[in-house]
Amino acid sequence: MEDGADRGVERAGEVQSDAGDSIWSSEVYRGLVDELLRLRRRRNQVDSGAILEASAFAILWLFEDGRPRTLRELTEELCLEQSTVNRQVNAAIKNGYVERYEVPGQVSRLHRPTDAGLAAYEHDGRRRARHLESVFADLAPGTPEGLLRELRAYNDAYERLADDA
Repeated sequence: MEDGADRGVERAGEVQSDAGDSIWSSEVYRGLVDELLRLRRRRNQVDSGAILEASAFAILWLFEDGRPRTLRELTEELCLEQSTVNRQVNAAIKNGYVERYEVPGQVSRLHRPTDAGLAAYEHDGRRRARHLESVFADLAPGTPEGLLRELRAYNDAYERLADDA
């Protein structure tokens, strides 16, 4: 029977190395990773009253600036594989939320939301906004402004380091 001395052992959700040290240099870092994973699990939750699937909402979110996009641009902005975005865009087109059209003199076709897509996006967006407003009202002791400031700082630092890699 092994006692765990020769291998990594998991204790209270913490992976221990052979020497018994946590892989995390700080319990704060481990806690942050836990919270980021909680956010990730919630990422694709769909409200039962929502019209759009999460992927369609994400695509329509990108069009909020009013600018049509190529499939390549959508792929880059969504940070997903092109085959995944192609499948998601085709589903959005099939459901009548996005249209693909040709531009004379341009090789790549462009995509833009349809009126039905804009209406569904507005419906679901308002539902999401109301839900987040309720969450933010219960955000104690923090504030939405503080959370925004810290998330921006984190994302900026992450992107700076990713650019250096």
